[in-house]
Amino acid sequence: MNIDTKYHGTMAVNEQDIIRFPHGLPGFADEKRFVLLPLADTPFVILQSVDTPALGFVLIEPFSYFPAYEFELDEATVEQLGIESERDVAVYVILTVAEPFHETTANLQAPVVINVRKRTGKQVILTNTPYKTKHRLFPEKVAT
Repeated sequence: MNIDTKYHGTMAVNEQDIIRFPHGLPGFADEKRFVLLPLADTPFVILQSVDTPALGFVLIEPFSYFPAYEFELDEATVEQLGIESERDVAVYVILTVAEPFHETTANLQAPVVINVRKRTGKQVILTNTPYKTKHRLFPEKVAT
């Protein structure tokens, strides 16, 4: 099927590549179908709505940028996503892309968790955590 996208124009996507978010995303409860699209030659991916062309979130896999990042999923989320093994799970975080780019931040408080086997996802809001919605992707440069 063809979809219109925010960053890639019109693209063909396979039905089996669609990730279903049964409850949508916070602030986008009606958006339930997304695809992950690579962003050119970057480590970034776009979480693109299948149904709303203008809705695409820039994501990264957080562990390369934040090696100490860790959290536990609550039992309800594990059940909701049908997670049976750590191998089922992919974790991304949404970026707020800034100008200049080195001021871009990552939302570590609300990771996007995807069961890659069952193609289901959820944005999990972490509570009782030191993580915030804006962590600098690139550490501040030290003045010399």
